[in-house]
Amino acid sequence: MTETIKPDDLPSLIGRELEPSPWIEITQERVNQFADATNDHQFIHVDPEKAAQTPFGGPIAHGFLSLSLLSYLTAQNAIVPDNLVMGINYGSDKVRYLMPVRVGKRIRSRQKVLEVTEKKPGQWLIKNAVTVEIEDEETPALVAEILSMMVVG
Repeated sequence: MTETIKPDDLPSLIGRELEPSPWIEITQERVNQFADATNDHQFIHVDPEKAAQTPFGGPIAHGFLSLSLLSYLTAQNAIVPDNLVMGINYGSDKVRYLMPVRVGKRIRSRQKVLEVTEKKPGQWLIKNAVTVEIEDEETPALVAEILSMMVVG
């Protein structure tokens, strides 16, 4: 669920951990669509029979697929300023892939606000530490520091 606060209260979020996102399943269809969109058809992603013969025991999601889902996952439980005109993906300071996500597994994100800076009047740069968890796995799929620019009107 999205929570709305006054823009001047954004710095009070530093250090706050937000609620985890809902779980979403990584299906073979989603992986295949991502492979088509990126022209990355490596067998480990799109050929279940061949992938079953690897140490993973089956197909895995592209690391960039897991990363690209952060826009959706982190928005599920975001805190945004009143009068938000737009949120812009501003980049990443760090991304590390720790464990592959097997097709059929579910993932969710956890985020903690690290920094909030008003770059220009009405433009807030927010850095979040994000972890993508894999259901029933101890090791997360990835950890990242994600930057977002919130523009208020």
